[in-house]
Amino acid sequence: MTSKIENIDWRSVTELMHANGYVIIPNLLTGEQCEILKAQYNNPDIYRKTVVMERYRFGLGEYKYFNYPLPDIVQEIRTTVYRYLAPIANAWFKALNISHQFPLEHAELLRLCHANNQQKATALILKYEKGGYNTLHQDLYGEIYFPIQTVLFLNEPDKDYTGGEFVLTQQTPRAQSKAIVLKPRKGDMLIFTTNFRPIKGTKGYYRVNMKHGVSEVHRGERFTIGVIFHDAID
Repeated sequence: MTSKIENIDWRSVTELMHANGYVIIPNLLTGEQCEILKAQYNNPDIYRKTVVMERYRFGLGEYKYFNYPLPDIVQEIRTTVYRYLAPIANAWFKALNISHQFPLEHAELLRLCHANNQQKATALILKYEKGGYNTLHQDLYGEIYFPIQTVLFLNEPDKDYTGGEFVLTQQTPRAQSKAIVLKPRKGDMLIFTTNFRPIKGTKGYYRVNMKHGVSEVHRGERFTIGVIFHDAID
């Protein structure tokens, strides 16, 4: 997996992240890897917490936070992909005149999280059935956060499920929100901004706020894994 990640055209990824705030990496996972990850959904030993979304008005569905140690493939993706995203995040913060800069190695980011009492794993698997959806939100989890995250898609849209599109909204200052609707395929990885990104205007860069969610599933089951790079307080 590490060599596969290293062979991604990260220059193109960087350009697309700067331009759009998201990019789809096709076929990062094999079909077999997707099936293995889905098959672990009912294994209680690897999760620390289960959230029934309806109870909290988050939507309709269920997700489970992995406990440490993470599954090998999730850990490898989390550690390796971070190295290529940290320079993008740093460029965004610099453009917006935010003094904070992120370490270039993921282990260093986790040390910052743990020093802030953020020690719980945030990688999670999400399951939606017919009628399921996820309201628009941001995955921050604490004072220390990394502004980019990824989702791994474990089902084939229009075959395993219908509906369930991934939705991003972009709130530009003094303008109406823009909706972006994506339909990645099984095995794809979506990289996207967690809460904001810079856009260049006539007077320099300005901040646009972003949220993400999932539209209603009409048929079948939809599984994804969210890979968030910072840890959580709870």
